[in-house]
Amino acid sequence: MGAGKSTIGREVAERVARPFVDTDAEIERLHGPIPELFGRGEPEFRRIEEQVVAEALAGPPAVIALGGGAVRSEKSRDRLSAHAYTVLIDVDVESAWERVKDSNRPLAHDAEAFRRLYDDRQEVYRAASQCSADDPDGVLLRALRIDLGWGSFELGGPCLVVADENVLQLYSPPVPAPVLSLSSGEAAKSLAVVERLWGEIEGGRESWLVAFGGGSTTDVAGFVAATYMRGIPWVAVPTTLTGMVDAAIGGKTGIDTEDGKNLAGAFHFPEAVLIEPAYLATLPVEERRAGMAEVVKTGLLAGSDVWNLEEEEMIRACAAYKAGVVLSDPYEREGRRTVLNLGHTFAHALETGSGYTVAHGEAVALGLLAALRLSGLEATAVEEILRPEPVTADRDAAWAALKRDKKGEGVFVLLEAPGKPVVATVEDDEARRALDALIRK
Repeated sequence: MGAGKSTIGREVAERVARPFVDTDAEIERLHGPIPELFGRGEPEFRRIEEQVVAEALAGPPAVIALGGGAVRSEKSRDRLSAHAYTVLIDVDVESAWERVKDSNRPLAHDAEAFRRLYDDRQEVYRAASQCSADDPDGVLLRALRIDLGWGSFELGGPCLVVADENVLQLYSPPVPAPVLSLSSGEAAKSLAVVERLWGEIEGGRESWLVAFGGGSTTDVAGFVAATYMRGIPWVAVPTTLTGMVDAAIGGKTGIDTEDGKNLAGAFHFPEAVLIEPAYLATLPVEERRAGMAEVVKTGLLAGSDVWNLEEEEMIRACAAYKAGVVLSDPYEREGRRTVLNLGHTFAHALETGSGYTVAHGEAVALGLLAALRLSGLEATAVEEILRPEPVTADRDAAWAALKRDKKGEGVFVLLEAPGKPVVATVEDDEARRALDALIRK
């Protein structure tokens, strides 16, 4: 009690678009004030609490805040283990006491008794939870198994490291295991590379892959993990800013075909995404620029100046935002992940229209500029941080690519305001003018 479960839970629920259930509030709604229930005896209260927890877990997917003593029930722990991802909201005992000492909570009347209760519950709390966190971003990151740093993560079987050849010239592999190097960029995302990787994996479904590199490396290694023996575990260790804030998060894996980028792929979520900002020390300027385009996109979607944070905080905030969107729509069945395409419809068109001579980061920066103009909003952040300039591209080819990308429907992700993305229809002539403005005369 006093950890902030209800406050954190409400924000997490909003960000993952799920209902919020506070079991203490449900108990009071159904059975009356908790102090009165405790007055009849704690065993009776715990019986009611166990039933309310069971009903919450049997209902539609939700974010559930449990009462402080709920996990002392063995039945509730078993149900949580079977049906939920359980996060311990970590709080020190003195902070918790300050929050509850003047409340009417039945077990918060005496400071020393409260401290003893805190100590007595720690072992069961840790046994009942998969992880701990202390804020909404932390909950979202841990729920999608994203961690800044290697931490205590351990691989569960024989491992093969799939790594970008350029990264290997700068850094040792993150785990002691056989290493298979890949060329950098889109060249790695081919069926020939996939077949080679399949042949290098030793063992069966107990094997693990560790992807060590940028977005192309995590794309192809994740796809191999998704398809080998119908799916083996994998871990993403992104080494680019784009990977840390976007590409390695969300379970999308894929390779390119002769007909286009990422046309063969699968959703296969990694067992962990391990983010080490120190890898960015050697990141080329162009790659950092590409990553900052994704950072600015995230800030516009979240309505937060994340680009002004210190680097590690910026990465954490962006990764948590994407984690929340992904958790709201893990397999893109609800349309909620569409907002992550802000600026990307124009970006993909520019890349295609230039014959892929325009860098992805530059294309995204220009795409964000177009999206903001269509939204009728100022583009100060894009202009000052990314400084996009018109590029050379075939206008007709870019327009044709844009129409293909949206199947001719004229549907774009725009912003009503920073933090309020919308999916809107734009007339062709207006969209064409916005695209033309991005292309050098």
